[in-house]
Amino acid sequence: MSMFNHILVPVDGSKPSMLAARKAAELSKVFGSAVTAVYVVDPYPFTGVGADFAYGQSQYLSAATAEANTALDAVKAIMDEAGVPVKTLVGEGHAVHEGIVRTMESVGADLVVMGSQGRRGLEKLMLGSVTQRVLGAVKIPVLVVRE
Repeated sequence: MSMFNHILVPVDGSKPSMLAARKAAELSKVFGSAVTAVYVVDPYPFTGVGADFAYGQSQYLSAATAEANTALDAVKAIMDEAGVPVKTLVGEGHAVHEGIVRTMESVGADLVVMGSQGRRGLEKLMLGSVTQRVLGAVKIPVLVVRE
């Protein structure tokens, strides 16, 4: 029984999340862990009704999905280079950390490897808010990869 059977890597396309993907690839090789990468999209960022809303919603969703696929393709490239198989998923969550927790439960992950997703000003002093919320919401270990 290896220490970690399934590593979840939440990504957002940022540099820290790509560093996290590299770290997950290394760990996967050491422990023989399965790896799943997830990009969480908020399916309902707007509130509103009517035709304009519906149009805006579908525009948004296709842009968000394209962004997710770009980030996940980058992770796939990192994993391919390392010779590590990876499953990629686009998750959904009104809050990103909820989507991450849901994915973690559905794939049965026992380790989360993620970048510190804070990008601006004060957030640089602490972990990104998504990372912080994941840490507060899960019982499994979380490895935070700093730049």
